[in-house]
Amino acid sequence: MTWLSAPFAYPFMVEAAAIAVIIAVPSALLSCFLVLKGWSLMGDGIAHGVLPGIVLAYIFGLPLLIGAFVAGMICALAAGWLDANSRVKQDTTLGIVMAGMFGLGIVIYTQIPSDAHLNHILFGNILGVGRADFLSAGSIAAAVSLILILKWRDFAMLAFDQVQARVAGLPVAWLHYGLLAMISAVVVAMLSAVGLILSVALLIAPGAIAFLLTRRLQAMLAVATAVAVFSGLGGVWASFWLDSAPAPTIVLFLTAIFIAAFIWRQIATRRASAA
Repeated sequence: MTWLSAPFAYPFMVEAAAIAVIIAVPSALLSCFLVLKGWSLMGDGIAHGVLPGIVLAYIFGLPLLIGAFVAGMICALAAGWLDANSRVKQDTTLGIVMAGMFGLGIVIYTQIPSDAHLNHILFGNILGVGRADFLSAGSIAAAVSLILILKWRDFAMLAFDQVQARVAGLPVAWLHYGLLAMISAVVVAMLSAVGLILSVALLIAPGAIAFLLTRRLQAMLAVATAVAVFSGLGGVWASFWLDSAPAPTIVLFLTAIFIAAFIWRQIATRRASAA
């Protein structure tokens, strides 16, 4: 069993596994509601849209996480406002806002002298996380997870039927923008570990996998969390033996599990139809 525990004999591998588990829980819970609500692209858009905030925060000497959160909220709120006040569909407005914000970030980044590595911003540096990363990611993860666990019924009604949620007296606007704020916060939590580009996989894949495997929301939340944690630990472990980057390896684990779940669902559906 040495081959199983050998990677975690190194402190930096233990820290990478710990941060992977920390970010896995809130991203998995959030992904369930994003999949049900049809907001999968929202996570992608916000993940790309935080880049100008990061660059501007670096220029003014502010914490990068603050810049990322502010830019993420601007991206989410702008897309939400355009969707509510125009004939253009949500995926189109999100694509325009995301592309504009990402382009702005790249332009600003190329115009300033900087020792910051863009690769670490885009792809993360899970093997180099520090105490500050654990504190910020842990705080965000705990807050988002607690909110989703306590208010999962409200967010479920919002995801399934927004009109019914309003009739039931739920604060739809607060839930709507609260969900957008939590997406931004979770993207910020994942910034140091998996970066902007790969964070979208953690905001989509766990919920999509659980949606294929379950029929009840509570079970979906549990399965998504288990899948995300397993993929996080498995990806970090496999990256040691493959000599690969942990974050993309985690995404490959999620992709493989999704393919397996899809095949299983297809087989189960055909058997049910034949019976």
